[in-house]
Amino acid sequence: MTGPQRREQLISIGRALFSEKGFEGTTVEEIAANAEVSKPVIYEHFGGKEGLYAVVVDREIQALLNAITNALSEPGHPRALLERAALSLLDYIENSTDGFRILVRDSPPGQSTGSFASLISDVASQVEHILAAEFKRQRLDPKMAPLYAQMLVGMVATPGGWWLDSRKIKKEDVASHVVNLAWNGLSGLESKPSLRLINPR
Repeated sequence: MTGPQRREQLISIGRALFSEKGFEGTTVEEIAANAEVSKPVIYEHFGGKEGLYAVVVDREIQALLNAITNALSEPGHPRALLERAALSLLDYIENSTDGFRILVRDSPPGQSTGSFASLISDVASQVEHILAAEFKRQRLDPKMAPLYAQMLVGMVATPGGWWLDSRKIKKEDVASHVVNLAWNGLSGLESKPSLRLINPR
């Protein structure tokens, strides 16, 4: 294996182990054994378990932020943008299950990035400008947009984790019900919500 190939192999193995056992439950010995290398190889590439974990987390955060950004890159009605954002987050949860499990676990002590709270903040920052524009249009205080962005992203991420474990509801139905609450509020819930991107009406 070349150096870059070995690095990618270690990242892949580390990702799987961190997802299954968490940071604390995963050892350098385990990573090395799975990769069929000696421990010094891991230290050479990443400086230790913490360095490998940081690379895995950074990649997952970037993948999710890219998905959200792409979903919001095309202009559209605010409800359509909300639907796209909800679906892109649920797509990530479905297609990158290991990565999502790593992101929702607590970060190692002393690490300020990579926590679920910091992830929510990063994703929320992607939708703030959309909410601010809508707030201005409705003559609401745009300074409150960051708060609402945090709430909206949390409304998708938390049920997304629940859905990942249960899978009793179709992904599109989860998204439509999240959007139903976010868009209509409790007092205006639709009895049979659907995604208008998929079922325009």
